Amino acid sequence: MAKKTIKDIQLKGKKVLVRVDFNVPIKDGEISDENRIVQALPTIKYILDQGGKAIVFSHLGRIKEESDKAKGSLDIVAKRLSEHLNQDVVFVPETRGKLLEDAIDALKDGEILMFENTRFEDLNGKKESKNDPELGKYWASLGDVFVNDAFGTAHREAASNVGIASNIEQTVAGFLLEKEINFIGGTLENPERPFVAILGGAKVSDKIEVIKNLLKVADYVLIGGGMAYTFFKALGYEVGTSLLEADKVDLAKELLELGKGKILLGKDIYTAKEFSPESEKHVRDAEAIPSDEMGMDIGPRTVALFESYIEKAKTVVWNGPVGVFEFPRFAEGTLAIARAVAELEGKATTIIGGGDSAAAVIQFGLAERFSHISTGGGASLEYLEGKVLPGIECVDDK
Repeated sequence: MAKKTIKDIQLKGKKVLVRVDFNVPIKDGEISDENRIVQALPTIKYILDQGGKAIVFSHLGRIKEESDKAKGSLDIVAKRLSEHLNQDVVFVPETRGKLLEDAIDALKDGEILMFENTRFEDLNGKKESKNDPELGKYWASLGDVFVNDAFGTAHREAASNVGIASNIEQTVAGFLLEKEINFIGGTLENPERPFVAILGGAKVSDKIEVIKNLLKVADYVLIGGGMAYTFFKALGYEVGTSLLEADKVDLAKELLELGKGKILLGKDIYTAKEFSPESEKHVRDAEAIPSDEMGMDIGPRTVALFESYIEKAKTVVWNGPVGVFEFPRFAEGTLAIARAVAELEGKATTIIGGGDSAAAVIQFGLAERFSHISTGGGASLEYLEGKVLPGIECVDDK
């Protein structure tokens, strides 16, 4: 069912609560990847241009003890947001109370405020993460309408999404959440064919339900990365010291049977004796990895095989790198797949399902050539599983 968006409501003069996902990596006091901030800008700018009073909030990391607060403050993010917007962002270092309420009351139309990390509330019994009813009701009381634009937390039922939505008259999707619904949800419902899914990453266990769901809708599922070795083992291959989930081998056999003719595994592998960026690499047949070597990347014949399916695709969904792309020596496979999908620009719908695969295409400088890069790793996985996400469900239907 279609959801209401920010364009369906009146914003002028309204106090607009905006849940964004500013859970960005911070290293040595610097934001190392600001993609999530950039992705939220269209929604925030629209609210300000419409004369709304934007009250922006997010979580940042996990706050388990008092000492975590120092590195978990959103102050640095507020400053960066101010630079992007080219206007002041009032930062309130509190999650509730008179200081926050007075700052919100002082806002004029077209002005913006950000309050402190919502997970500061988790120090008192995980009130944010466990959707404490009193907290959701309090945050809802601070605004007139609620815009949820945090797809990255849409798979969680928290006080800052479902809790607010349950206690406010209007809840709508921001532009980013709308985009995620249309791209991922819309693609699964009605893909243009051939539909090719590419799955990588470390573990089969993380992707079991994704594989099952994609086998219902995709024409082909290409499997690489660490999870491939459990499938190789299921075929009776020697996998050496490669990443292996021994307790999932029988399940991999079932999935191979279920996806007969659809699931494609590699033909060759780049291996190494040690998990190190300096390790010497060898190309091995997929069924003959030496007992003292581990798989680190897909090999050239596998790249060619995967490319032959990708180049004919009209829809591609990719989740998870196909090798240890953090090590330049073993990034070739992931880079080749990224380039092959990027070549479909203007000819197919191409979706990157967040997480490490999103980091990879951004690192390779190819982000602009994909139809959509999801901002949610866990959320996009659960969406690809076909699950109902609480952060989407709580948005008003059209």
